[in-house]
Amino acid sequence: MPLDPVFVADCPYGPGGLLIDEILEVSPEENRIRCRMPVHDELPITREQRAHPVRHPRHVSGGLMVHVTGMVGYAHAYYLLGLRHAEGWIGYGARINSARFHNLAHVPGEPLVLEGKARQVRKGATKVLAHYDLRFTQGGTLVYEGDQTAIWLKVAEGTVAEDAFD
Repeated sequence: MPLDPVFVADCPYGPGGLLIDEILEVSPEENRIRCRMPVHDELPITREQRAHPVRHPRHVSGGLMVHVTGMVGYAHAYYLLGLRHAEGWIGYGARINSARFHNLAHVPGEPLVLEGKARQVRKGATKVLAHYDLRFTQGGTLVYEGDQTAIWLKVAEGTVAEDAFD
């Protein structure tokens, strides 16, 4: 499904940082979301590469892929956990348990299919902890696999996010 403008407006990053252009699947039964990310020469960090056709072909930067794991987490929190930035919820990466770059994601190239599955979620009134398995593919080829934890905090009016960690 195309992105809902309310979803885009609720994101703590603008469209250039959201990077997702379509939600492919929302599966409450499997606590999983699948999204699509276009791949082009103007991606952040990627556009700054000094590419060489043999030694350093243009590809989606590993740092950008780690950022995109957060955007998958945001989409999961929005569509499956019902957390809204506009209602005071904000998410942060808490731990990268493992990150494996299996193959280069070629630029230009087919879009990436980003899959995030929450294998464990612990919910409180003002904190949610989610443990994610992430898999990114390009044209059916696995390019990234991660095991990561995120924390979602409800930040009350008149406070700052740092206070919510206590």
